Amino acid sequence: MSDTLLTSEARAMVGSTVPQLRGTVYRKEFQRWARAVNDHNPLYFDEAYAQAHGYRTLVMPPLFLRHVMHDSVRLDELRPDGTGGPSALDVPLPPKRMAGGEQTTFVEVIYDGDVLTADGVLKDLTEKEGRSGAFVLVVFETTYRNQDDAVVAISSHSMIAR
Repeated sequence: MSDTLLTSEARAMVGSTVPQLRGTVYRKEFQRWARAVNDHNPLYFDEAYAQAHGYRTLVMPPLFLRHVMHDSVRLDELRPDGTGGPSALDVPLPPKRMAGGEQTTFVEVIYDGDVLTADGVLKDLTEKEGRSGAFVLVVFETTYRNQDDAVVAISSHSMIAR
């Protein structure tokens, strides 16, 4: 039995691309989300206010970005790690998964009506030792583009597998 959590098969997947996702930004959806998280920024709700501040229309709340790409999932459709939606890649890793963090750089404003695509890549797999034992830090990078092919955001997000 190997003393590593990373197989050669898993290591060979670094650089693999994630299936492209596509989604449309809808004001009704991001306004409901903003209200649910108690963010009442008028840029999200008042078109005249947004235009008076130099925007062409309502602005999408930045933290809503990932929600544009995924539909809701029924509880019985969740993956074993408790997450929903399509699996990014079938990387052979330990089964217990949890979020490890996310950092997003916004390049352009995202507006109501924008059609976004997300192109992701598996950037890195690193085995580490924590207080409760070994784990693998999985890093993905996703580039989001709008309908004009302009990069609107780049996100680096990690997952922990143990």
